[in-house]
Amino acid sequence: MSDLFNRLLILRTPGIGPAKYNDLIKRFGGLEAAAQSLINNDVVKESVLRELEAAKKHNIYYVCDDEDDYPCSLKEVKNHPPVISVRGNINTLRKSIVSIVGTRHATVAGINFSKNLAAAFAQNGYAVASGMAIGTDSAAHYGALHSSGNSQTIAIVAGGVDYIWPLENESLYWEIVERGAVISEMPVGFVPVATNFVQRNKWVAGICDKLILGEADLKSGSMTTARFAIEYGKEIYAIPSHPSDPRAAGPNFLIKSGAAKLCSGIEDFFMKKEKYKNEEKKLEKNLKENSLLDAIGTIPVSESVLADIVKKNISEIKSDLVILELQGLIKKVDAGYIRI
Repeated sequence: MSDLFNRLLILRTPGIGPAKYNDLIKRFGGLEAAAQSLINNDVVKESVLRELEAAKKHNIYYVCDDEDDYPCSLKEVKNHPPVISVRGNINTLRKSIVSIVGTRHATVAGINFSKNLAAAFAQNGYAVASGMAIGTDSAAHYGALHSSGNSQTIAIVAGGVDYIWPLENESLYWEIVERGAVISEMPVGFVPVATNFVQRNKWVAGICDKLILGEADLKSGSMTTARFAIEYGKEIYAIPSHPSDPRAAGPNFLIKSGAAKLCSGIEDFFMKKEKYKNEEKKLEKNLKENSLLDAIGTIPVSESVLADIVKKNISEIKSDLVILELQGLIKKVDAGYIRI
């Protein structure tokens, strides 16, 4: 059997995670011997064979932690995933990586700030990583994707790389597959449970060189991600917000405690240069034009909700909706508009 099969055979055996995987290899002196030491379990073998077959069918790749394509920062984390699956462009994993995370219930101002920040990092050669949740995560992915070129963003998911969640982000998922990478430590086809999302947050923190926290409640998953980043010694920034908003509690606390540097904008990371000015103007125009489209997903959204999201009157967005519909990007249904 191949090395990859043996690796997956060990990892897919119930009760074995990265720590035990490494212990087995060390104890038995190698990968093949470690795999042979397991109780002969035809069920696990068959499931691994089916997984490899499904991966081939869906153009999903595997990257092991002894290969050059494995993210450098993630490799430095103790008990990192020995094998990750990748759907999309593997070259994305070789870039310097910044993770941008925050609440699912972000304000419009918070979303726009995260988008612009992500776009600036993508323009400067970074891949922007996040967890593909709605809100801040989606804003980070979309911001990176609005920049020109490929290999701009990485979605780290809790299920298999072929499992799309949340459903509202189906169109975003396919954009990331086309122009970035979706990665996971879980088997192809795996449907996540609650604990898998905590593990996902761990790797969002582990994969980056620096982490930026947007709006987040103190007890949120994003704050869990930030705590993992602190544990790993990452460079951490937090975007401050108004103290009366509960979504400001997380970033404001990290800044006040000294765990994070205050993030006030793109200038904190990149000096403005003449060659970027025209690109920034184009990017701002692009983001403004696409804000309405970004608010539409696979779940129908009414005109009144869309108007509230983009902070315009219904009469102001009607013409934009007609244009998007004529372009074949959205469709009007009984309950509102959906993205196609």
